Parts: sequence; C-alpha cells; structure tokens
Amino acid sequence: MIAYLHGQLADISPTAAIIDCTGVGYELNISLTTYSAIRDKTEVKLWVSEIIREDTYTLYGFATKLEQQLFGKLTTVSGVGPSTARIILSSFAPSELMTAISMGEAETLKSVKGIGLKTAQRIIVDLKGKIDLDTIPAESGKAVSANRTAVRSEASSALKLLGFGEAAIHKVIKQICESDPTIEVEDLIKQALRRL
Repeated sequence: MIAYLHGQLADISPTAAIIDCTGVGYELNISLTTYSAIRDKTEVKLWVSEIIREDTYTLYGFATKLEQQLFGKLTTVSGVGPSTARIILSSFAPSELMTAISMGEAETLKSVKGIGLKTAQRIIVDLKGKIDLDTIPAESGKAVSANRTAVRSEASSALKLLGFGEAAIHKVIKQICESDPTIEVEDLIKQALRRL
C-alpha cells in the first residue's frame, strides 16, 4: 500500500498531477484544493489513497493528511464514490467541510454538483460523530479556527432548538461571522435572533 509519494512535479492540471519518483511517474487524481497548494512547486509530497476495483487501479493524491482522511471518510458514505468525494473536496477547504458536517448544514453540502438533499443528509448522519473540530488546523487564512467553529456550531444548535430552519440559520450566521469574525456566541445568537 502506498502511504505518500514524494518527488518532482512532472505535470499538473486542476484534476491530476504526475509525480516523478526516481524515474517512475505516478499519475494521481487531485482536488482543486490540492491543485492550489502544489501548482507552483517543483518538489511535492502527496498523501495517497488507492482505489482498487476489478478493472481499475486509481491513485488519489492530497496535499494534506487531513484532506486524505476526509476523502476516506466521505467514501464510506453510501452513494459517495471517489469521484464525488473529490468534487466535494474541490468545493470546500477541509475546515469548511468539517464545519458544514459538524453543524449539520445539508444545504451547504447540497450546493455541490451531484449532491442531492438525501446524500447531503446521509453524509451528515454518517460522519457527524466522526468529525473532530479540534483537529482543524490553522490553514493559510482560509480556515476557521476551532474556537470560531465551536462558536458557530453552538449558536446554530441554540437557534435550531428555538425552532428556526437550518438554511435560514446558516445564512444569517455566515453573514454575521463575515462582518464580525471575532464575535462571541452570546452576541452571535442575539444578532441572529434579530435577523431571523
């Protein structure tokens, strides 16, 4: 089993990369997240997931171990194959995906091409308990810190208990957090209540 490949980036496109490892070129399917992380590098290390089927052997490469782990978890969900998992990971940064799953944001997941409401709900049901928000790394400006994610999650849960709809909650919380990224949970709930 291949854990990772480390070598020269021989060729790259938004969907695939070829890594030259001591004279052997390995073609890996990649997400847009990985593409953005490695496109300007000459030497790369990609974490690998192997998909072995009766008639195919496919490698998927990831710039981070976290993205690889999310890919593995997504492919355990009924109706989510490797290609769909790659599309999901191309649509969200790992931290955004983890937040959406943890907060039960089916509408967010449904925004991905090829993901219907039932599949989005299945992803949430199957993976919600397997996502640990404390493992979200501080990625280069894109990631929501674990503390910020916890604030959003707590506010969302409180608003759901008050009977507000998931889609409306997500929209309002996102707007408030974008205008005030350091808002505390109590203030977030108060502002959300005024807008809902």
